Parts: sequence; structure tokens; C-alpha cells
Amino acid sequence: MVFNTGSTLLDAIVLAVVSKEREGTYGYRITQEVRQVLDVSESTLYPVLRRLQKDGSLEAYDMEYAGRNRRYYRITKEGFVRLSVCKEEWGRYAAKITGIFKLSGQDVSCREEIRIIEPEEGKVERDDEE
Repeated sequence: MVFNTGSTLLDAIVLAVVSKEREGTYGYRITQEVRQVLDVSESTLYPVLRRLQKDGSLEAYDMEYAGRNRRYYRITKEGFVRLSVCKEEWGRYAAKITGIFKLSGQDVSCREEIRIIEPEEGKVERDDEE
């Protein structure tokens, strides 16, 4: 199952990935690490990197690699602050969702009252029909 990922969460994940390397890391490697947890394309991540750079959370620099320049991204002080806030917020959010999941299905009496009625094949049931 794939859950929709908003830009705030994607920004936080990118910041977390970049923060792991003191001297920063390059775009392709960031993409590969993010893909370990999310189904995203490079064309999705490069605008995120530019946005984070524009808002001061990341800084970029070029370094030669195999005869050509490679763009590296490094997290800034502002980026660390933003990442810290995101991690705190995520902790609270995840705890709430986990709490809901843990409570679901525990009340057997409520579960027994729920019946799923399958419509006949080819027939569409509507709530507004009488």
C-alpha cells in the first residue's frame, strides 16, 4: 500500500538523508536513499532540493568527480532546526496514528455488529435510493 506523501514530509525525509553526511551528498544518492522508503522519481526530488536550497535549509556546491562536476547538497543550521521541528511533529503525529491503529478492532461487540453486504454483480447500490 502506498500512502500519499505531502511536501512537508518529503522535505523532512530529504533533510534527514542529507544530514547523515557531514560534507553533504549528491542528488542521485539522495534519490536512491529516499527511494528506499518512498516511491519517488528523480524528477520529483530535484525540485524539492531546489526549494530547500531556496529557503535556506540546504546549500549546494559543485565538486569534480570522474572529470565532471557533481552537485552536492549540505544541510545548513536552518535546515537542522527545520529537521528537528519535523522530527518532533512526526513523533506526535505517528503516536496518534499508532494509537488509533492499536485501538481498532479491539471492541469485539462493535465488530460483530458490522456486516458487509456485497451488492449483486452488475447492480450498483446507492444510499439515496429508497
